[in-house]
Amino acid sequence: MARPIICGLCFVALAAQAQPFRLPTANHALFEKGDEEKFFVGTANKPWTTGTFGCVRSGGWQMHEGLDIRCLQRDGHGEPTDQVLATADGTVAYFSTRPSLSNYGNYLILQHQVEGLEIYSLYAHLREIRQDLKVGQPVKAGETVAVMGRTANTREGISKDRAHVHFELNLLANDRFASWYKKTLPGQRNDHGEWNGQNLLGIDPRAILLAEHDAGAKFSLLSFLRGQTELCRVLVRKTYFPWLKRYAPLVRPNPRAEKEGVAGYEIALNFNGVPFELIPRAASETKGKGKFQLLSVNEAEYHKNPARRLVAKRGARWELTSHGLNLLDLLTY
Repeated sequence: MARPIICGLCFVALAAQAQPFRLPTANHALFEKGDEEKFFVGTANKPWTTGTFGCVRSGGWQMHEGLDIRCLQRDGHGEPTDQVLATADGTVAYFSTRPSLSNYGNYLILQHQVEGLEIYSLYAHLREIRQDLKVGQPVKAGETVAVMGRTANTREGISKDRAHVHFELNLLANDRFASWYKKTLPGQRNDHGEWNGQNLLGIDPRAILLAEHDAGAKFSLLSFLRGQTELCRVLVRKTYFPWLKRYAPLVRPNPRAEKEGVAGYEIALNFNGVPFELIPRAASETKGKGKFQLLSVNEAEYHKNPARRLVAKRGARWELTSHGLNLLDLLTY
């Protein structure tokens, strides 16, 4: 039986009112022009910009998927004591109190429903997570969920002067990640199941918080996502995958596919691999037979934000790289 087309317009009536995100600590210097160094912690001996989101490290070739937010309070030993706060109403999705298992150290993930979208906030390098928290437990925006720290499993560690909370806002690639990982990388450890960092596609919290600060109640996360800059556009010859249901408001209608039937989806990806527009396509609108087909590349965006290496130019021809193919395989598994 053919699956019905999932269209974002069908969810407008059900979409929750836009829910503002809050800063996850008492440090509000993000909103003070020129005070970036009071808010962001850069990597060792590097500027504050290396603590922001994006292709900000290793000359633009290393992706940083969150914000490193500076501490304001310390104890007598110089350790951070800032409370870490839930960025929005939500529920506890996952937490890890075994810092040796991740470069996130102790970390916590909360799930939020915003305008019909599942959004996940992540708080890392924590000193401690509130002991009474349990998976599935509801939390309120601004509620204390942890204490800032500097836990990690990296060899160099995090020095006291660089103590911070690493804060992310993410979309979930696939709730079958553990199965996909086992198939794709047999024999490799996956200590965090569906909550492996590879399954979380980051969106820029700084841009969201600033846009929200400026727009107030008029801010729309859905509009923000739909307005992402396109890195590339691909065609996937699959008629259903979990992203279509979880992020249905990002699916655009196509009367031709509604009439003739869906043969696949045209997907626009931003530089971090987030599918922010999906259009059902009829067989009469597609060419070729490959599982994944690269349709176009925004070359200016590629040169501006190359870290994920999703596409590459071979001579005069653009191609999906192994990284790009891997991402698409995960998204459509």
